[in-house]
Amino acid sequence: MAFGNNKSSIILLLCMIYFVTLIPKSHAAIAKYDDYLRKKANESFEESLKAFDPNPEKVADELNEQVGETLVQENLTRRHLKEENDCKATNPIDRCWRCDPDWSKNRKKLAECVRGFGHRTTGGKDGRYYIVTDPSDDDMDKPKNGTLRHAVIQPEPLWIIFARSMVIRLKQELIFASDKTVDGRGVRVRIAYGAGLTLQFVHNVIIHNIRIHNIVSTPGGMIRDAVDHIGLRTVSDGDGINVFSSNNIWIDHVSLSKGTDGLIDVIEGSTAITISNCKFNNHNTVMLLGAHDNSTKDTIMQVTVAFNRFGKGLVQRMPRCRWGFFHVINNDYSKWLMYAIGGSSNPTIISQGNRFKASDNPFTKQVTKRESTESEWKKWQWRSEGDKFVNGAYFRESGPKIKHTISPLKERNLIKFKPGSYAGRLTRYAGALNCVAGKSC
Repeated sequence: MAFGNNKSSIILLLCMIYFVTLIPKSHAAIAKYDDYLRKKANESFEESLKAFDPNPEKVADELNEQVGETLVQENLTRRHLKEENDCKATNPIDRCWRCDPDWSKNRKKLAECVRGFGHRTTGGKDGRYYIVTDPSDDDMDKPKNGTLRHAVIQPEPLWIIFARSMVIRLKQELIFASDKTVDGRGVRVRIAYGAGLTLQFVHNVIIHNIRIHNIVSTPGGMIRDAVDHIGLRTVSDGDGINVFSSNNIWIDHVSLSKGTDGLIDVIEGSTAITISNCKFNNHNTVMLLGAHDNSTKDTIMQVTVAFNRFGKGLVQRMPRCRWGFFHVINNDYSKWLMYAIGGSSNPTIISQGNRFKASDNPFTKQVTKRESTESEWKKWQWRSEGDKFVNGAYFRESGPKIKHTISPLKERNLIKFKPGSYAGRLTRYAGALNCVAGKSC
């Protein structure tokens, strides 16, 4: 929902009060909340309140403006530069770094490129490089130096890269500490046939250019989540990436398919999130943004879903939203089997410049699905602007029109009203990239 300043303050206060009473009941995969985890939970939610933007419409308009400027620059380049190695980056995030043939020497430039609600995320930019040399995952208590599990639990900022291509089969969920970047450029890194990634009570994390597939539920047990803490975990859900009560998170150029539960879940008061340039295939429940109708702290959830490709074999939840503000911009949707975008509990969903291609099934043409009575959902702000609908697809709008903070009459902003035919170009390189050192990626 769109917030006024006074209403926003009241909602945030209620969220804070509600969260304090909820902590003992909201367990995720935690078998027991000890003092360490209680402190982490409180600190994380306080950080999320600070990360919440009281003017989400402005953030959405700024991204629209950046897309327009990128397309103008691309057209000028095509018209005036006939170079053989001209950069093929097509959206404002990719344009920021992919054109540099020395990207492998300037990896941390990536931290300047995030757009949308996660725009403050820098990951491990302020830390040293950590090179993963060992794909094993054998010890949940004392992870071996050189493994991904050892890297992500360290207390300091780290920019994590990989010595070679590898398949990492996680024995248990991989639980992150704050201020980390996982950067799989230059090699092929697959997280597969085991547990997924868990970002719980953390901030400032970038997940970039890896492949996550065939994620399974794992039994739990004692798992180290920090150098100075180990905790008892219950059975994991089998999510590809689970973001739980965390903020300033950027997931970019990740290929995801075939999980046990969701491919990406963002829940429990998480906010300041951007999910961009990802490719999703062959899965049922793709992306959950807000887990429960009674989790009112998700009112502060703000997520940008941009430049992603929702491809073959997907059924539903692209995304499925609750409570918060969700900007779904310039994504490409192809032949969902139930619906594409859904929600409950009065979320605000702004859909702009997407391409929706329905399947031939006459019963799945509608993009949207609401879980509420019509008298209620008619009040929710679900708006479509500049979307392209193919093969009978349609978006059922509701609620007030989009409030623009940047004048739509300015020439450089006119792009926002152009059809989603741009979505194919903007998402052309979605998913994990095959980057080669010494060449633009």
